Amino acid sequence: MTGKLTIRILIGLVLGIIAGVAINGYFPAGDPVQAQVADYLKLLPDVFLHLIKMIIAPLVFATLVTGIAGMGDSSALGRIGGRALAWFITASLISIAVGLLLINFFQPGVGLQFKAGGDIGQLATSDFTFRHFVLEVFPTSMVDAMAKNNVLQILVFSLFFGVALSALRERGTVLLEGLEALAQVMMRATDYVMRFAPLAVFGAMASVIALRGFGIVITYAALMSEFYFGLLILWTILFGMAALVLKRRAVALARYIREPVILAFSTASSESALPRLFEQLDKFGVPRRISGFVLPLGYSFNLDGSMMYTSFATLFIAQAYGIHLSAFQQIAMLLTLMVTSKGIAAVPRASLVVIAATLTQFGLPVEGIALILGVDTFLDMGRTATNVVGNAVATAVITKWEGMLQPLRDPDAEGPEAPHDTPEHGRKGLHLDPQG
Repeated sequence: MTGKLTIRILIGLVLGIIAGVAINGYFPAGDPVQAQVADYLKLLPDVFLHLIKMIIAPLVFATLVTGIAGMGDSSALGRIGGRALAWFITASLISIAVGLLLINFFQPGVGLQFKAGGDIGQLATSDFTFRHFVLEVFPTSMVDAMAKNNVLQILVFSLFFGVALSALRERGTVLLEGLEALAQVMMRATDYVMRFAPLAVFGAMASVIALRGFGIVITYAALMSEFYFGLLILWTILFGMAALVLKRRAVALARYIREPVILAFSTASSESALPRLFEQLDKFGVPRRISGFVLPLGYSFNLDGSMMYTSFATLFIAQAYGIHLSAFQQIAMLLTLMVTSKGIAAVPRASLVVIAATLTQFGLPVEGIALILGVDTFLDMGRTATNVVGNAVATAVITKWEGMLQPLRDPDAEGPEAPHDTPEHGRKGLHLDPQG
């Protein structure tokens, strides 16, 4: 089904663009009927994302706990977590640096002299402090964390739960088997939900273009093309780093994750791609005990595309207002973005919040965000797809480092399969549960 679904998603993307252009051309500008039609079309992606969000919390919890409990000892957990964070920090620095270098080279905002206008919405910059971030990491209620799909808080609870379950040994076997079954049930439910993805993609594209017109893409063509060129460079770096570890399998990884990446690009939602990303990494040979821990961690700490976008957009706004930033100020901005971008996945309109907070700190006009809102949806598609690529690469590389990468399975196999967790090479001191 995977290959067919990819084709259907692409067809939905093209038909959505055609329908959006047709609707935008048929109705005169400002016609309330046009806005109403666009709103009805937006129901398709909204319903799809609601269904995806319905799956996220139980899926992440079940895969995290079974992954942690299946490791057998805390040293393995600490080693994998340490390697993951080291990779995330390195990738974050590269992502933001690429954005800063390209925006200084191309300088798309120089000479534009835009005047900010329009409502930029309620951006919770006052809450985006280090103290607030640290407190938000630790849940006061697991039920509340799951209700809000706060992946970072679910991760923390699952960490304690998984380690405690592992400590129970035989007494926790029944509960562990139940959670493994829950993970498989949620993967099956995901398979059903994903059948609606082409309709969601069609509705998302048609709605945006019907309301704003295809001209919005042309107007900001320079900014968009330069940003996507930057993403291409970042993808090349990420897969180059992967090739150093995975060798020829780095090429296979790109083929295996094509559908989650296309889905993330089309819907501009990393959440929509997470369930399918789990499945495809299973087939690539990543044991669920690794992906179940690293992927949710990456969704909170490894947003490569979003971090590149924040540096790119912040300097674009400064250029548009004719404000020069020294090299020292830009390096300080890079370090600021490194800190403030962590854990932004749970914040509504996360990248805009980070940009607004950074603009405020460096004395830049916050209303400049209005300059990029017109094309933010299209830029969001690229940065979201890059987030998925970055996390897939990180998970595969860490699995290889652990000596647990399995043989490839058919990427187009029908439905979810139970992951096989036999290590590629034995690792001294790592006790593996064969049911992981």
